Amino acid sequence: MAFAGMMAAALAIDAALGWPPRLHARIGHPVVWLGALIAALERRLNAGGRWRRRMAGAATTAITVAAAAAPAGLVQALLPGGWALVMVGGFLAWPWLAARSLHEHVAAVAAPLAAGDLAAARGAVAMIVGRDPERLDAAGVARAALESLAENASDGVVAPLFWGLVAGLPGIAAYKAVNTLDSMIGHRSDRYEDFGKAAARLDDLVNLIPARVTAAAFALASGAPLKPARTALRDARRHRSPNAGWPEAAMAGALGVRVSGPRVYADRVADEPWVNGADPDPDAAALSRGLALYARAIALCGAVLVVLALL
Repeated sequence: MAFAGMMAAALAIDAALGWPPRLHARIGHPVVWLGALIAALERRLNAGGRWRRRMAGAATTAITVAAAAAPAGLVQALLPGGWALVMVGGFLAWPWLAARSLHEHVAAVAAPLAAGDLAAARGAVAMIVGRDPERLDAAGVARAALESLAENASDGVVAPLFWGLVAGLPGIAAYKAVNTLDSMIGHRSDRYEDFGKAAARLDDLVNLIPARVTAAAFALASGAPLKPARTALRDARRHRSPNAGWPEAAMAGALGVRVSGPRVYADRVADEPWVNGADPDPDAAALSRGLALYARAIALCGAVLVVLALL
């Protein structure tokens, strides 16, 4: 269970440090490096007919995943075993996690919202969601922040930990490559509908288990798991995503609020169904409780990793 210890160490480092701004300014971030590769491949390859775009997108996906996983696998093979693998591997896995960063970004929404500063809350939520912030009232800001918190708890923390537990450094690096591909080219738009299809389908597949694990973590961390579990089982399928609905529904059920529903983006209106629609809209207090639930759920995941490492 050396990989479990490695992931526990990575989570501890991330919780303590995040990704320091000075380090980002000096060397950037591995996800940014992957993004530059994806953008360069997309500019060169995303052209031609529908079939050609699909094949080029699949090639871009394969190249990017290999570019992330192969060096990570080589480094892991060169590491000694035991505690050296755990600590050095944990340090190398640390950049692929975003537990602290996610909390900070959502807390930046919660603070002005609690103070009644809707303009500042809108500005902060615009940093983490794609919808038009000027069309959001206080409840809309809280909903958007909670949805981002729940979904990114899976994508940014639990899923990387899961794949790191399964395959170590190449597992966590490959997952983040897939996730970055999906965020950049996995959109249903004229430009990316065909080119990003392989990336989007692969992202759905690799998040299948982690999304449900995240929902379970929210339910258990709530202290009253039956309602969030029932909400996830009932409403997750109503979400536009095959995976994001699980953590969002579990968090909504745990907090006793509704999420999702109609929303306005810059270029369209999305008439989405409500998740946990019988409960009221969230407010600033619910968002603060959501942050506390998130912290407990991630701590629970860390505890499970420690137990696995010690077995």
